[in-house]
Amino acid sequence: MEKTLFKTEERADRNRVVTFLRDLADKIEQNELVLKSNGDEVPVDLPDTVTLEVELEEEIEGDTTEHSLEVELEWVPGQEGGKGGTISLG
Repeated sequence: MEKTLFKTEERADRNRVVTFLRDLADKIEQNELVLKSNGDEVPVDLPDTVTLEVELEEEIEGDTTEHSLEVELEWVPGQEGGKGGTISLG
């Protein structure tokens, strides 16, 4: 059974996305990640090792093509280790 603990979405320009991702990286590095939106706050306790998943998708519906880039962190509390290969940026 899956339970959504936090979800939000906003339309943003590239600069806003860059700022958000840098802030997210800083908070993860400092182990002080708290997700906030519209008065809701959810602290996130990330372990030292997680599974990092990156997925680039293209969805075509009629005359519309939509792309999405998803970056996902997965972990099981109390369980260390990940799966898959090494991800790098070029």
